[in-house]
Amino acid sequence: MSKVPRKSASKDTRVYLVGGGIASLAAAKYLIDDAGVPGENIHILEQDNILGGAMDGAGDPDGGFVVRGGRMHEAHYTCYWDLLSDIPSFEDPDVSVRDESFEFNARFVSNAQARLLRDGKKMDVSSFGLSLGDQTDLMKLTFVSERSLGNKRIEDWFSADFFETNFWYIWTSMFAFQKWSSLAEMRRYMKRFIHLVEGLPRLGGVMRTKYNQYHSVILPLKNYLGQRGLNFDMKVQVTDIDFDLSADARTATVLHIIDKTGAADEIVLGDNDYVFITNGSITESTDNGAWDRAAVLGDKSSSGSWTLWEKIAARDKAFGKPGVFSDQIDLQKWYSFTGTFKDDTFHDYMENFSGNTDGTGGLVTMTDSNWLMSIVIARQPHFPNQPKDVKVMWGYGLYPDRKGNFIKKKMADCTGQEMLQELWYHLKIQDLMTPVMQAGKVNCIPVAMPFVDSLFMPRTKGDRPRVLPKGATNFAFLGQFAEAPKDCVFTVEYSVRTAQMAVFGLFETDRKVMPVYDSIHMPKYLLGAVRALAG
Repeated sequence: MSKVPRKSASKDTRVYLVGGGIASLAAAKYLIDDAGVPGENIHILEQDNILGGAMDGAGDPDGGFVVRGGRMHEAHYTCYWDLLSDIPSFEDPDVSVRDESFEFNARFVSNAQARLLRDGKKMDVSSFGLSLGDQTDLMKLTFVSERSLGNKRIEDWFSADFFETNFWYIWTSMFAFQKWSSLAEMRRYMKRFIHLVEGLPRLGGVMRTKYNQYHSVILPLKNYLGQRGLNFDMKVQVTDIDFDLSADARTATVLHIIDKTGAADEIVLGDNDYVFITNGSITESTDNGAWDRAAVLGDKSSSGSWTLWEKIAARDKAFGKPGVFSDQIDLQKWYSFTGTFKDDTFHDYMENFSGNTDGTGGLVTMTDSNWLMSIVIARQPHFPNQPKDVKVMWGYGLYPDRKGNFIKKKMADCTGQEMLQELWYHLKIQDLMTPVMQAGKVNCIPVAMPFVDSLFMPRTKGDRPRVLPKGATNFAFLGQFAEAPKDCVFTVEYSVRTAQMAVFGLFETDRKVMPVYDSIHMPKYLLGAVRALAG
């Protein structure tokens, strides 16, 4: 199939964006600002009633706050910070989201002093604890070709001892890699983030937003796009897409939808119409539990995104293989929990124990937790509607099917109260926190996420479709399950990069996709990483 030439947008160009996550929002901005598509001609079709996908945050002091998870930021997310460079921030229209974030992180610098714990005590992380063989294996991994790794798992490459080192505990808890995750993805992370390796024990170089990512990033983007006339078609689900597949071209022709009234309908695509598809989702089919109720694990039957991808992938092998990523929920799931405290006891204890003021410590991982539990206390307030006397904490466990060390139940079966009781046990603060809980000053909401690690499943070339499949005339794939060579999934940078690839690839603009930060070829970072790994 031949490469289809780019076109210039006109006043009649229409674009439909399937899914309302950061990839679609980014694509919408580039369509308006760089491709010249009128905002009123762009429709975001979102099956939920809220935008943002995995960049979320909601709640109130009485009902409890919820953050399903947080995406890591760092200074060299070139596409992401480009996107946010002229988006007015949530609170100040004269300051961009990018400038707000960099100013905020200049004041609250990541320097974790309690990164790993065992038996309730801080561990010495001055060394990664890697053997010479482990060091060799890690460096070798960065220099072999991705193709040579096939669909190997991480555990296929390293010795059993590697998974008991400080390095692995830091790595697995920070990025949510599992032993059975894709070795090729770990290779990409090592190459992409080699400049952060030296600072990993203290989370050096990791950046945060002022508030949770919904309020700090998604709402400002929504406001910017809304002011330019963009249509947010909420509670609209795309159930199928028809394509005209010929020898020379692939063209999307019809979108089958269920509208907000629940009625089936279709959108016929004309000669000047385009569709951008976010295929797959890490936050699909999630469920919130409560203080006294466990979250319920969902599956693909309740997932519009995965079922849509399965339907269109059945038509053409160029559209990827969704089953590679979605068919093993027991290997992909983990559970998070958000604590809301109308009391300073826990917050004050963690500041005194860790030596970190809120917003400077980052993840604290209990290495002897059967669930491999980690927590983080962001800078307070984490929500604009959070009073000064209310504190918020987030945590997660990578092994939800294991029984707790104190609560003799699987994490998956635990209520919010039980998850906190397990945490108090590991921190050795049961006597301190039990009266606070009995006084009703704590809430905790657990979340079950069946697909959250699906993007790390072992895969080979072609399992993720190209952003622009060969011959694509009027459509593109976006997000974590479209292929962006060299960059790393499970990052906001990856989603925004796919948006740039789609818009700049289909439309005539004066923009090019921004290059991946190539720190692996910078001697100072490579030498720093070698020294750190050998320490």
